[in-house]
Amino acid sequence: MTKISKSRKDGLSKVDLTKNYNLLEASTFVKETATAKFDESVDLAIRLGVDPRQANQMVRGVASLPHGTGKTLKVLALVTADKEEEAKKAGADYVGLDEYIDKIKSGWTDVDVIVTMPSVMGKIGPIGRVLGPRGLMPNPKSGTVTMDIGKAVTDVKKGKIDFKVDKTGIIHASVGKVSFDAKQISENADELLQTVNKLRPVSSKGTYIKSVTLSSTMGLGLSIDTSAY
Repeated sequence: MTKISKSRKDGLSKVDLTKNYNLLEASTFVKETATAKFDESVDLAIRLGVDPRQANQMVRGVASLPHGTGKTLKVLALVTADKEEEAKKAGADYVGLDEYIDKIKSGWTDVDVIVTMPSVMGKIGPIGRVLGPRGLMPNPKSGTVTMDIGKAVTDVKKGKIDFKVDKTGIIHASVGKVSFDAKQISENADELLQTVNKLRPVSSKGTYIKSVTLSSTMGLGLSIDTSAY
């Protein structure tokens, strides 16, 4: 029989795992039941009533979290020389083109997000096999392929996240850190849910948002009342 740790027992005594909580209640309990010695991420798992195998039921988009993610993201701007200064002023950690493409070909992928320009995509195509599996491939739908490089970099730094439903029909995304206050976590989570709701495919029938769970990295998962969505 699996032994339950003291911290988990304490967490279970504070919550009702059979209840559907509103976002503010759940955010408060997630903070109270997080016991790890590091600043845990707070994650949202959204189970959708879609079939991701059907192209017309794929759900993908971006959400600008009002309080950011709590993470410091490293951004690479693959741009032509005339856009380098714009990218640097916006806060890009790495700026360039051919030299970084060569580094990526050699296996370097020490970045979180890559932004680029439409005219450069032809050069990036050959390294797609490296970037794709790591979720680093720039995409116009996520705002990472654009002529407005400064805005793209700024948005990422402020807390814009790119999300996509996985093959099981679930969207997983981080909506903050345990060190955030409960209101900040709940407002970030609400923004993501509102955005996902707006992206409901026309071909999706029946219940769209089937269930939502909020949890910290090492903590309990709490069910969210989805009636508002």
